[in-house]
Amino acid sequence: MTQPASVSTPDAEVVGSPDSLRELVAIMDRLRSPGGCPWDAEQTHASLVTYLLEETYETIDAIESSDQLALREELGDLLLQVVFHARVAEEDATSPFTIDDVAVGITDKLIRRHPHVFADVDVDGARDVEANWAALKKTEKARASAIDGIPMTMPSLALSAKVLDRSERAGVDVESLLPLGNSLGPVDAPYGDVEAWGDLFLVLVGKARQGGVDAEMALRSSVHRFADRVRAAE
Repeated sequence: MTQPASVSTPDAEVVGSPDSLRELVAIMDRLRSPGGCPWDAEQTHASLVTYLLEETYETIDAIESSDQLALREELGDLLLQVVFHARVAEEDATSPFTIDDVAVGITDKLIRRHPHVFADVDVDGARDVEANWAALKKTEKARASAIDGIPMTMPSLALSAKVLDRSERAGVDVESLLPLGNSLGPVDAPYGDVEAWGDLFLVLVGKARQGGVDAEMALRSSVHRFADRVRAAE
């Protein structure tokens, strides 16, 4: 993703500097302040969403391609989004916060959620860590449902898997709640029957999870293979 070039800082010693993060914050402040960049100054949390999504997917592409240089660049672009949103939040009239508040929040959370590292809780492997994390999160958030807090704007396959996983962890009888009785049977849903096809997809996600398969990644892999076949045919 290419955003408008805002300022030129030829004398900025950012490479290898121990204050590089602070310098990034200072640059973002300059861009948003009077006399800075008009484009940056008019952005809002809402207007930046598309860039946040794009940078996230570009970071995933760099990871999947095992390109370390590209990953470093994309992580920088992703970090910019965090700094940008934090700078916008400073100007909020009712509930302002800063990048320091963001850092303090995640630092405190990491310490709270890792009592086996920062306190005297004993764990036996990663599964115990996950269980403790879920229990602590439930207590902190005081949520009424196991699926409260799941971002419903997630891609549908990832959302399906997340809802199924959270429900299963909470002891819900997932199979009894799945449409179609969790049995695929003949695929005879009418082309225009959106609910029937949605139910079918949900069951497929459930079946994939039972087999230890990430449905989102499986579909992505299939799409990549299909794209390769298309390129070969062309």
